[in-house]
Parts: sequence; C-alpha cells; structure tokens
Amino acid sequence: MTQQLGYDIERQRYISSRMIEKVLPFVASGAWLDVGFGNGSLLFTAQEYGFISVGVDLRRENVNKLSAFGIQAHCEKLSSVSLPFKCAVISMADVLEHMPYPKEGLLAARSLLADDGVLFVSMPNMASIVWHSLDQNKTNPYWGEIEHYHNFTRTRLYELLGETGFEPVRYGISERYRACMEVIATKMGERK
Repeated sequence: MTQQLGYDIERQRYISSRMIEKVLPFVASGAWLDVGFGNGSLLFTAQEYGFISVGVDLRRENVNKLSAFGIQAHCEKLSSVSLPFKCAVISMADVLEHMPYPKEGLLAARSLLADDGVLFVSMPNMASIVWHSLDQNKTNPYWGEIEHYHNFTRTRLYELLGETGFEPVRYGISERYRACMEVIATKMGERK
C-alpha cells in the first residue's frame, strides 16, 4: 500500500521536502529522475520546488497514474531508459537493495546524469546501531524482506559508488524507513 501513488501524500510531502533540501546546496533546478518512485511523493514535491519531474517504476499502474498527473513516467528498467536530456538529479530512494545487479543500475544512472548533477541514494544501513539493536531483539524486518537482494553498510555503498564513478559528498540519516541512510554523490572528476 505504501508504494501506491499518492499514499499518505500530505505527511510524505514533508519527508520529501527534507530530502530535496539536502540536494539543493548541490543542484537547484533541472530534471529530477526518481527511480522506483513508489508513492510519487518525491516527484510531486520536487516539482513544487521547480524541478522537472520524471519517474521510472516497474509498476505499470503507478506509471499510468503518474502520467495522468502530467509527469513523464517510464515503465522499464533504468538500463533501458533513454532521455533526450541529462538529469540534474537522479534519486534511487530505497531502490539499490532491490536490484540483483546494483552496479548496473548505478552505471545506468551515471549515463543519464549531467556532469554537474547529483545522485541521491537511500537504503538500510546494516552497520547502524538501529540495525544492530533490531538484530539483538530478533525484530529486524530486513532479514525477511524477500524483495531485497542486498544489504549495504555505509562502507560498502561508498565502495560501490566509487567503482561506478561516483564520489559521495554528503551522508545523512533517512526518515523514510528504520535504520536507513541517505547519500548524495557526484560524478568523479566532473563536478566544478
């Protein structure tokens, strides 16, 4: 239900605005591509901030609904997306851990990102104290999450970003889900 377009839209708008405000010091305008846009809150809110919103999701129903709002939406894997412009921001909020081959996803994102653009990623951080506490109490929901192919630590995520040509420039705590981190990264050697 939380992945249905428009779910809890008012409360999600506040969470999305705080995510966007973390990006604004790096990029303040242009196309914002959200991969796996779920409830659409990040795209709706990015549009409110003046970005041109574009979504990619594998849920056909969500893509159709987002398109009905006048937002460009694609129902395909990121590696298949072709755009006539480069993106200022690409967000992959709680998406990489769902990809069997996250390196391919990051390389696809890099090819769609403008040289001075930023990548925003979030996911559970299995090195966080919250994760360890959930493990100790035998209440960690992520071990039973069958849609997750991977669990990341901050260290492993930074290594993967480096392997795919990204440089992390900001780390933060995510409000979206328990034990999650947020990282903003730029293309290596291309940001001024």
